[in-house]
Amino acid sequence: MKRRTFIKTSAALSSLVLLPGCGGETASEAAGTAAVTPPLTRLRTAHIGVGVQGLEDLKAVASHDKVDVIALCDVDANNLERAHKLFPDAKVYKDYRVMLKEIGEGVDAVVVATPDHAHAPASMMAMEMGKNVYCQKPLTHHVTEARAMREIAEDKDLVTQMGIQVHSFYDYKLATMLIRSGIIGKVSSVSAWSPKNWGYDGPVPQGEDPVPDYLDWNLWLGTSAERPYKEGIYHPGNWRKLVDYGCGTLGDMGVHIFDTPYNALELDVPKTITTECRPPNGFGFPEKNVVTYEFPGTAYTTENFQWIWSDGEGAPVMHEDLKLPNGDALPDQGAMFVGEKGRLLLPHFQQLPRHIVNGEYVALDLASVPGAVEMGEPVRDYAAESPKHYHQFVDACLGTDEASAPFSYASRLTETILLGVIAGRFPGKKLHWDSEKAQFAEAEANALLDAPYRKF
Repeated sequence: MKRRTFIKTSAALSSLVLLPGCGGETASEAAGTAAVTPPLTRLRTAHIGVGVQGLEDLKAVASHDKVDVIALCDVDANNLERAHKLFPDAKVYKDYRVMLKEIGEGVDAVVVATPDHAHAPASMMAMEMGKNVYCQKPLTHHVTEARAMREIAEDKDLVTQMGIQVHSFYDYKLATMLIRSGIIGKVSSVSAWSPKNWGYDGPVPQGEDPVPDYLDWNLWLGTSAERPYKEGIYHPGNWRKLVDYGCGTLGDMGVHIFDTPYNALELDVPKTITTECRPPNGFGFPEKNVVTYEFPGTAYTTENFQWIWSDGEGAPVMHEDLKLPNGDALPDQGAMFVGEKGRLLLPHFQQLPRHIVNGEYVALDLASVPGAVEMGEPVRDYAAESPKHYHQFVDACLGTDEASAPFSYASRLTETILLGVIAGRFPGKKLHWDSEKAQFAEAEANALLDAPYRKF
């Protein structure tokens, strides 16, 4: 599965997401592949998924004074109604394939905020049509999709951004500057954790319930395998816990908390992955996981660099590297960099990094860190900070800025996350990943790199 194979995979992915009434044409065949021609003076957006996170994405993107919301799409009529009240001039759809076919060249960018399993099918179709794309995290549900998304974004020279809003927040940018300044020397390990539980250790639900009249269950399932509807199990929200639709706690909080260390240390994809968790049940993710990654060294790490992720109740398990001065308690979520000259604690979120040397806190000398003073003072207001990442995408589409989490970066971060998710299907077994060939040495794990798309 080398580079040329993933290019073929990209074409295969888009061709499987068929437009209704188009006789099997792909989106690019039906609507053309004309790319956006800069410079734009305003950005016309279409939004796929306007539920809880999707609604927040919609409002944040639309808060930019050069955005016009053209179309809204959701398989849940209640979600769609709430969003349409805010943007009554936008056209509304329940099938993104119909929307993309009809709006054609009338839109410049597409925002995707669906459950994870629909990220790639929707985004790929939009990109095949030459649309810039903002896609929520994790970028994709499968490794093959992540590489295919990167390929098409690069081939069509599109503006892209993954929805990791804190990537643009003060504390995370500062932590990146501190690590790259050498404040703790080369980093030998990172521990990251979240006590959240996006797992499900219960039984597989039996039977089926009537589908609510406001929900199109076939469209919600999309390209995933057909399954009977059960109330309260899949929609809304609980899909994150289930292997067919989400990526567990690692795919939810892991992307946010991994992001800064991954970026700061300029990591690529890992060499080995081992997950300690309960045996797989084929339906839900484990409620507790400890994932150990080994990465190739970089300019900012030691030659043998290790990353340990833990989630679920009681995470993380305490060890010497996590002990804080004065007996302080760890933040509920965060990451600890362990370097040759000390440690750096990065709480999640909106708290300053803490420098620790020989068991004592050390005051940060920002004047000695290139770029730190120029950032000004931190803003401790999520509502004010959150739109920055979205506005950066809009400005990049308008040609006045650059996206900081494009798919060229987001695909590698997502691949790393997804390899840990796959390792959870083989608890206790070390998996060996060949990045060039894009396959595991363990043949049984390669079957989980993708899944067939259902025609819906």
